[in-house]
Amino acid sequence: QVQLVESGGGLVQAGGSLRLSCVVSGRTASSLVMGWFRQAPGKEREFVTDISWAGANTYYADSVKGRFTISRDNAKNTAYLEMNSLKPEDTAVYYCAASGRVRFIATMISPLDYEYWGQGTQVTVSS
Repeated sequence: QVQLVESGGGLVQAGGSLRLSCVVSGRTASSLVMGWFRQAPGKEREFVTDISWAGANTYYADSVKGRFTISRDNAKNTAYLEMNSLKPEDTAVYYCAASGRVRFIATMISPLDYEYWGQGTQVTVSS
């Protein structure tokens, strides 16, 4: 059974940085597309970014492009989300997601595209 465990969330001031990690167990990470989503109170879960199996391709939501960076280390079965220049509107629960489907990552922007989910980690950006 595939399990995803996120860590690294917290409270940060606007303009600050955080790095989230997502450890995969139960399946080799290199066989999975990895993604990050976020959900703010009262809002739907929204796509943030995803990365292809080997890490050669990445795709970002416009709202985070240029500020967030997704990466992965398949030897450690881990994906990362580096978040810089954080804004109060980035406040949300951030979820790691994974999929074994063979599709272009730019098309995998719906939560329905992912089979596996972490429990989420809270990111709060104060103004």
